[in-house]
Amino acid sequence: MGDAISLRTKAQLRAARALLEWSQAVLAERSGVSLPTIKRLEPGNGVLSANHNTVVALERALEAAGVEFTNSDQPGVRLCAEPPGTEPRRRAKQKSQ
Repeated sequence: MGDAISLRTKAQLRAARALLEWSQAVLAERSGVSLPTIKRLEPGNGVLSANHNTVVALERALEAAGVEFTNSDQPGVRLCAEPPGTEPRRRAKQKSQ
C-alpha cells in the first residue's frame, strides 16, 4: 500500500503535538505508537527516521485531531478549522441552541 507521508520532520511532530496541547502519552494512546518510541523520535532536528507504519500511525492520529501538514518550501504544520470528517462547528452550535 502506498501511503504518502506528509509528516517528515521531528520539528513537525513536536509542533503538531504542541498545537493540540497533547502530551507524548496522549499521542501514544491516540496513535497506538509506544511512548518510548515517541520519546526517541522527537528530540533533535532533521528528518523523522522511523518505520513507515509508525509514521503513518502518528500522522493519521494527528490529522484526525485537526492537524494539517504543510510541505512546500519549508515543512510545517497548522491547525485546521474543522478536523476532517466532523460536522462544521457552526451547524453543530446552531443545533444545540
